[in-house]
Amino acid sequence: MTASRAAFFETVKAAGPSRADAIARVTLVATLLDNAFYIPGLKRRVGLDAVIGLAPGVGDLIAAALGGYIIWEARRLGLPRRKIARMMANLAFDTAIGAIPVAGDAFDIFFKSNMRNLRIIQEHFRLPKRGPREIEGTAIRVDER
Repeated sequence: MTASRAAFFETVKAAGPSRADAIARVTLVATLLDNAFYIPGLKRRVGLDAVIGLAPGVGDLIAAALGGYIIWEARRLGLPRRKIARMMANLAFDTAIGAIPVAGDAFDIFFKSNMRNLRIIQEHFRLPKRGPREIEGTAIRVDER
């Protein structure tokens, strides 16, 4: 029994998560950090980065750590050093300006470093920025069954 478990875990470990899984995780984190909520008056989307950044000092460090996860995944995906450096510059710029008490919070609404970093990953792998324009299949109403 123990040998079969060990063989199973070795197989899973060798296979590892796929590139699509990693990109899906990065997309989720970037969307949560930069586009989680819609503000009707501004007609803009705001993410947890701006909300967490309202806490002085610590909030910006937490947002930077969460943004650093995107860079870590990009490195695991094999992006070149030049693109990783650009992503780090985006995050450092966002963190530095976001640390300014009031102006930094307003800046976080408009400068979305995590979505920029996601775009770098998408462009590297030549992925579409959005899903398909048409979904294949047939739509039926529930009450027609």
